[in-house]
Amino acid sequence: MINNGEIKVADKDGVFIIKMTGDVRLTLSLSLDDFLEEMFTSEGFSSVIFDLSEAEAIDSTTLGLMAKVSLKGRALHHMDPIVITRNPMIIRLLDSMGFSEILQIVESAQIGHDDFQVLHSPDLAFDEEVVRQKVLEAHKSLVELNDDNKEVFKELIQSLESPK
Repeated sequence: MINNGEIKVADKDGVFIIKMTGDVRLTLSLSLDDFLEEMFTSEGFSSVIFDLSEAEAIDSTTLGLMAKVSLKGRALHHMDPIVITRNPMIIRLLDSMGFSEILQIVESAQIGHDDFQVLHSPDLAFDEEVVRQKVLEAHKSLVELNDDNKEVFKELIQSLESPK
């Protein structure tokens, strides 16, 4: 049984730690996207660690946000985020999406930080257009990683670009 997801964040001297636990899905991704915008404008921002050691599943929108962090982080600071996980399913997922080119995967690390802030899911009455744009942007970041992703997400992106 997969546990409900949670995302916690912390900043330690410009190193932002994003800890994901359980099943991380779209509603959590929306809060994460807002946090990421603040993170990139933070004075002293230097790098990102994704702690996925307790994550059980991650949806494509969340993966797209991780890709966005990697691509934008490279453009701004020439850094690749670190991902902490020893879950073979998540490692396989990251590799299949092309993340091995833009981040470092390690099996364990001592983070030594207890001061995490929990990101809460936004109100379910969230503006549908805002959600559509955020999901579209996340998936466009994923397709930048490799040609396989372009094919996998082609129809989804087309449907999101032409709302009814």
